[in-house]
Amino acid sequence: MQAVKPIWYLENIDVTGIFCPKKSANILEQHAHKLFTKGEYVYLPDEHADRLYFINKGKIKVGTYSGEGKEITKAILNKGEVFGELSLVGEEKRRDFAVALEETEACIISVSEMKGLMRNHSGLNVFIMQLLGSRLLKMERRLEALVFKDSRTRIIDFLRDLAKDKGQRVGYETLVRGFLTHQEIANLTATSRQTVTTVLNELRRENILTFNRRRLLIRDLEKLK
Repeated sequence: MQAVKPIWYLENIDVTGIFCPKKSANILEQHAHKLFTKGEYVYLPDEHADRLYFINKGKIKVGTYSGEGKEITKAILNKGEVFGELSLVGEEKRRDFAVALEETEACIISVSEMKGLMRNHSGLNVFIMQLLGSRLLKMERRLEALVFKDSRTRIIDFLRDLAKDKGQRVGYETLVRGFLTHQEIANLTATSRQTVTTVLNELRRENILTFNRRRLLIRDLEKLK
C-alpha cells in the first residue's frame, strides 16, 4: 500500500456555515455528540482512525510525540473547526493525539458518512479539498520559518497569521477572541514561554498590541508586519 503523505490538520471550518441550519437542520443531529472534560483525550497515537470530529464548543489541542517522548503541538482548535481528517485520505491508525483543553463538545462523523456527504454536496467537497491544499501550504511555511527565521520573527508571524485567520476588524484595530496562553504560543512556534512573554511585552510597550487571557487586540497591524 502506498504511504499516505501527512496533511497535518484542517482548521477554520465553520460547521454552521457548511451545514446551513435553514437548509439541513437535522444533519448534525443525525450524528453522535460527545462531551469531553478538560484533559480528556479524544484519541491517542496508534488508535484506529475512522472518524472526524467537529467542535461545537470548547478547545482541542492536536499534537504528537517525538522519538525522545517530547510533546509537539501542531494545532489548537476552537469552535467551528475540525480534526481527525487524515482518516479521509487513508490513515488507518492515528499519528497524533487530540486532547480537550477545556470542556469541549464535538460532533462525531464516521469516514463513510463524511464521504457520502461530500459526494452528495459538491460545495462541501470542493471546500474541503481547498482546505487540504491550504493546510499543505501552511505546513510548508511553518517548516521554512523553523529553518530560516529567528524566534522573535516566528512569534510575530504567528500573531499576524492569527489575526488574519481569526481576527475581527474593530475600526482600525484587529480583535482576536480566546487568545492563547504564552506556553501554547511557544509550543506552536517552537520557542520558549519566556521568549513569547518577552516579545509580547515589548510589542505592548510599543503600543502595537494589548492582550490578556481572553483576547488579543492588535492596534496597528502594519507595524506588526
